[in-house]
Amino acid sequence: MVTVGKYDGTHPCLTAATQAGKVFIHNPHTRTQRFVSNNLLQGGLDSDTSLLNINQSVSCLTAGVLNPGLGHDMLLVGTQTNLLAYDVYNNSDVFYKEVADGANAIVLGQLGEIPTPLAIIGGNCTLQGFDQDGNDLFWTVTGDNVRSLALCDFDGDGKKELLAGSEDFDIRVFKEDEIMAEISETETITALCHMHGSRFGYALANGTVGVYDRATRYWRIKSKNHAMSIHAFDLNSDGVCELITGWSNGKIDARSDRTGEVIFKDNFTSSVAGIVEEDYRMDGQSQLICCSVEGEVRGYLPADREMRGNLMDTNAEQDLIRELSQRKQNLLLELRNYEENSKVALNALGGEGDGQIGIIPANTQLQTSLSVNVDTANQSPHVELSISTSNDTIIRAVLIFAEGIFDGESHVVHPSAHNLSGQIFVPITPPKDIPVDLHIKAYVGYRNSMQFHVFELTRQLPRFSMYARQTPGPASEPQSYVTFTVSDRVQRVVMWMNQNFLVPEDIECPSMPLDICFTSLRDGGQLRIKMNASGEVTIRTEDIDLAGELIQSMASFLAIEDLQAEADFPAYFEELRQIFVQGGAMFIH
Repeated sequence: MVTVGKYDGTHPCLTAATQAGKVFIHNPHTRTQRFVSNNLLQGGLDSDTSLLNINQSVSCLTAGVLNPGLGHDMLLVGTQTNLLAYDVYNNSDVFYKEVADGANAIVLGQLGEIPTPLAIIGGNCTLQGFDQDGNDLFWTVTGDNVRSLALCDFDGDGKKELLAGSEDFDIRVFKEDEIMAEISETETITALCHMHGSRFGYALANGTVGVYDRATRYWRIKSKNHAMSIHAFDLNSDGVCELITGWSNGKIDARSDRTGEVIFKDNFTSSVAGIVEEDYRMDGQSQLICCSVEGEVRGYLPADREMRGNLMDTNAEQDLIRELSQRKQNLLLELRNYEENSKVALNALGGEGDGQIGIIPANTQLQTSLSVNVDTANQSPHVELSISTSNDTIIRAVLIFAEGIFDGESHVVHPSAHNLSGQIFVPITPPKDIPVDLHIKAYVGYRNSMQFHVFELTRQLPRFSMYARQTPGPASEPQSYVTFTVSDRVQRVVMWMNQNFLVPEDIECPSMPLDICFTSLRDGGQLRIKMNASGEVTIRTEDIDLAGELIQSMASFLAIEDLQAEADFPAYFEELRQIFVQGGAMFIH
């Protein structure tokens, strides 16, 4: 909650929220200016810092041009109940709006074809945009609590779309009030920032930061610390913005938007609170301004021509020497291992030893398979990953890296000495229905091997892997359903099922009608998908979220942009009716 505003149209003022329900405004350029009101309190006769009393916990903050006719920026402060638009220069409230769903994130700018700038806030499943007079010109709903917002020309049409990151791990792209794209991540999206064009940066609650261009992820990195703030700034003067990240441990780093390579880093003594940019010295050159939670503020100038592209200054040579030295040690160690293996091979050829110290047959292969395990005595139903070798070698250990599946980002299986074999089974229980890449490393050798060969491969877990196919029957007929019509042939729908569900054998294209049943491994809920000769598809499930995800997945696979559907979910509708009845009774009372 740090921003910069030109509240008189000329002088930039660093502005930030405090934990005591106040907003401080740092204005070093006009130290003689005094504010007198119940809201804005001067810090002292010669102070350049003023305090604005909000008297509520501040949840979001920004500054910018909301009314182009004023000629100066406006300060916008969000809380869990209100949005305040404040004219600092004239020391007056512009509007004070109640927002029942709270304001968790805020962004200011032009959205789509709406003619005036909007202050857009994201709250509990809602997005609202207010104009200069506090009129609600934009309102829509989204899937979950909004945690981050950004404006970006996502589709390259010259108009800004709204990116909304929420607690259900999705980044949704709104073309005004219509969702045009959804990107699924593995944790809550805590920060978004526009880089350039259709490229944007993002940060997750689990310490991941990265860059997307439209729906394509360029790179990401994972840290044990949390990204507190991200910002786009051309720090190395190469004409392209880098992703600047401020971390919970006080570290600041700048990464290439193309590769994620660190080109600059620095450290604060406390967590970073926010990162902004402005010509704060008013010398014609913008600075990157970083603030810590303890009030330390540092400004960074872009690199000059001599340092362009390399900002690791005098430490660069030392880091390079250290890296080359480490590489030399690794190569020497690898050479020593090769020499030991050569000695073993010679001894084996001469009849000495068993020849099983480090060498494995050249045709050794690592094989993997995924299956649904429903009948298990000691564990709940799960997806089972089988990893095996193609001969009598054994697997000493397996390391699996995957997003959002394990407690942490990786899972290690290390069998005890008496349980060593050429096959390992790993239970997997994905919490959400998203496709996940499993990056697998396996150490393969013999029982008395001193060195092991490392096999690396990647296997994708289908999106709806937590649903086991079963034989259709009357008992597996949920009452709730959604039905729609597609113009594609049944073969395409079957192809979609085979790619997105984990079935022991590919579903064959039947004579019409198509009727496939599944059981959820999470709660035992039933899912039934039917399709008749006229292209009418019926999805029967009591889980309305699952029905929506199935439709989204199928529409994406079949390249359907507009789809009319009819749904009936009696339990949900009755719950909604009860809420309306109770709300109406409370209103009358």
